Amino acid sequence: MDVRDLFEKGGTTMWPLFALSVLSLATILERLWFWFKTLRKEEELVESVLAASANNEWDTAAQIAKQERNRKPIGRFLYEPLKRANPDPETFKLALEASAEEEIATMRRGDKMLESIIALAPLLGLLGTVLGLIRSLDGVKLNDLGTAAGGNVTLGISESLISTAAGMIVAIFSLAFYRLFQGLIFGQIKLFRGAGNQLELLYREHWLNLKGQPLDRDNPDAIL
Repeated sequence: MDVRDLFEKGGTTMWPLFALSVLSLATILERLWFWFKTLRKEEELVESVLAASANNEWDTAAQIAKQERNRKPIGRFLYEPLKRANPDPETFKLALEASAEEEIATMRRGDKMLESIIALAPLLGLLGTVLGLIRSLDGVKLNDLGTAAGGNVTLGISESLISTAAGMIVAIFSLAFYRLFQGLIFGQIKLFRGAGNQLELLYREHWLNLKGQPLDRDNPDAIL
């Protein structure tokens, strides 16, 4: 059975399923390319920025983050507070939080598309099967069972199940990559939280040193 026969026997819903499969594949390839660029040498960037900050080289830290801001979300996340001229700790923290929200939203791009495909593909496949069953059973009489006409009905039912199988394949394929992307997003949230907390603590130490006041490490928001 070639592709043309598969589409003809699967019914009219095979074309919407084909469109969904193309959308799914395009979304998955775009996200895979995004994550390939994002994850490469990401931890090295964080370590470099934090090391420069720990050495009180804030201009150097900002420059390192700036060089990667067009390629990596973590670069934009770290650069957002560092680009500001001597912000107070609260402003520094707010800049980190706002940047994190924006970058996480960017990482979730494509999620709604995959979620829709995962929900629609099995339903379209089921619809195709129901329409195929209606077409196969239309005009069949009880005394046709066991005859050649009954055999044709069985063949029609078998062919109508093609659309259900196609819908399930599209949904399962999309779901597998959707779960992969969700895991990657979760990892990024952990990385952003850890890097942001360390950078914020280093900046508070720097700020309070400028003010000549020590930092209570059990409560970084409080001045001793």
